[in-house]
Amino acid sequence: MDYKLRESLEGRTFYALTLQGGIEFVKSSTGGMYVTIRKCSLPTTFDEATCVSLIGQELPSRIERVKCESYEYTIPQTGEVVLHKHRYEYVGQELPAGQEVIRMHTDPVDLMKAERA
Repeated sequence: MDYKLRESLEGRTFYALTLQGGIEFVKSSTGGMYVTIRKCSLPTTFDEATCVSLIGQELPSRIERVKCESYEYTIPQTGEVVLHKHRYEYVGQELPAGQEVIRMHTDPVDLMKAERA
């Protein structure tokens, strides 16, 4: 787990946690196998001290691949631009009865713009 200071499209700053799952073996579109780790970003209301205290913590959750509208993504290591039709989403524990989740749908392109800031 890590964290980054981000800026919203409205100009407000906030901290986002960078979460990662365990290693996975994946078959590429060309048939070769490779190992990867799923990562996602989760906006928070935490201050920096709280984010620092969470580094190294494990959360009872998983990161799932979710279909979304197509967007371009630049691979940092190579500069290659690829078209993605998915994003990774944090899925936490089941909530106790009577509690509800408020879902925030954020455009992956907007998230990438905020990450670059």
